[in-house]
Amino acid sequence: MNNHVSLADYTTLRIGGSADKFVEVTTEADLIAAVRDADAAGEPVLLLSGGSNVVIGDDGFRGTVVKVATTGIGIDADMCSGAMVRVAAGEDWDGFVQRAIAEQWSGLESMSGIPGLAGSTPVQNVGAYGHEVAETIASVRVWDRSDNVVRTVFAADCGFSYRTSRFKEDPSRYVVLEVTFQLKLGDLSAPVGYAELARVLDVEPGSRAPMTEVREAVLGLRRSKGMVLDPADHDTWSAGSFFTNPILDSPAEVPAGAPQWPQPDGRVKTSAAWLIEHAGVSKGFTIGNAGVSTKHTLALTNRGNATAKELLTLATHVRTQVQQSFGITLVNEPVLVNCSL
Repeated sequence: MNNHVSLADYTTLRIGGSADKFVEVTTEADLIAAVRDADAAGEPVLLLSGGSNVVIGDDGFRGTVVKVATTGIGIDADMCSGAMVRVAAGEDWDGFVQRAIAEQWSGLESMSGIPGLAGSTPVQNVGAYGHEVAETIASVRVWDRSDNVVRTVFAADCGFSYRTSRFKEDPSRYVVLEVTFQLKLGDLSAPVGYAELARVLDVEPGSRAPMTEVREAVLGLRRSKGMVLDPADHDTWSAGSFFTNPILDSPAEVPAGAPQWPQPDGRVKTSAAWLIEHAGVSKGFTIGNAGVSTKHTLALTNRGNATAKELLTLATHVRTQVQQSFGITLVNEPVLVNCSL
């Protein structure tokens, strides 16, 4: 246990004040104990995973920060049913994706290069290039802070939808301990449904490609947008996409010329990046030391020594411009800790 640890050092934005208490846990038992003890003492708890989807305020966190660093991968592979792979919450996500491809476990390759840890993926229902982890998650083991018990939550009960889940909707209750993925066996990817990725791979949408080629294509696309971490590139000092793509009630609400993707429930998704650009916010626009990425308008970045206040002032400006131009309110994707828009 350490006191007054700078949280900026543990986030991809490199922004955030200090924590009153900071503990890094490397075993599941220690993770449960750290959270249970803080709860028993009535102390606020912040679970910190890879720090890639969080904005921590300049005043830091008044309570205990638990840094998840648990490791371990368990495998049950069968040629008929595929591979059931149990992954500890603290495992590096992209490292696991790399291993999945090497082991010929199909289904995760389009999510290559996403920063963070495996335990965060079900919380956010992480996705990229036409696929989400909800498609491959079989179950999630959690510590239920309300009932003080370990539970297994099967996929059907996880409440997965676009960039959210049961765990995100009730953040003070669940601590993810382990995620079990059910993956098909083979060297070909899941169907390539994202048009941009299909063009790079030179395949028809809906077809499959070698997983190694899909990974390289995805990493190339992500690098071109500043979405692969690089300490020397300030465009990657971000929390990834800062806003989710809006889901509107009907196609009539989509601005003329904006992309639209029909949803199963009859609603329609449109592009937050398109809205931002067409609201007059350009790549490279800055407020203080915070700026829109020079590569992708969805990423708000730390240009060096930015504060959370500067970043959120920038986010508010972007959201206001879109609201005034199109009547659509953008919703932030990263979790805001001790700060707000």
